[in-house]
Amino acid sequence: MSPEGLALIGPAGLAALNNAGWRADSVGGLTLGADPIAYAMAYASAKTARPVRAFTVRKEAKTHGAGKLIEGPFQPGDRVVVIEDTVTTGSSARTAAAAVRAAGAEVIGVLALVDREEGGREALAADGLDVLALATATEIVAAMDSAGASAQ
Repeated sequence: MSPEGLALIGPAGLAALNNAGWRADSVGGLTLGADPIAYAMAYASAKTARPVRAFTVRKEAKTHGAGKLIEGPFQPGDRVVVIEDTVTTGSSARTAAAAVRAAGAEVIGVLALVDREEGGREALAADGLDVLALATATEIVAAMDSAGASAQ
């Protein structure tokens, strides 16, 4: 992700959490898609009244060292928002949420940059997970169409 993207996404993600009333202790999700978003949000929160910590959920536990599935300053008992770059089927967010719950945290919900509107939000809702998306595929296509029309 570019520096400009990180500078936009961190504050936008925090604003979405605040607007929803989600008071998270930490944010993170399945590596690799969630990592830059969670890190940008943690960095953007550093000088706020309520900083959040960022963590990464591995696709499988390490076979050496501590054998951790979750890396970073995650703590059991945290109120967690699972981060996604895009929600398509919801399987990555469900995998991350299961790992976080198994490690003793409460999952508040899922924050995605983009909801591709392909059934993932509904699958996550069926698992009891609320989803916030900074944009939907429909909104992005409409913005692209509008930008293309104004460029002509």
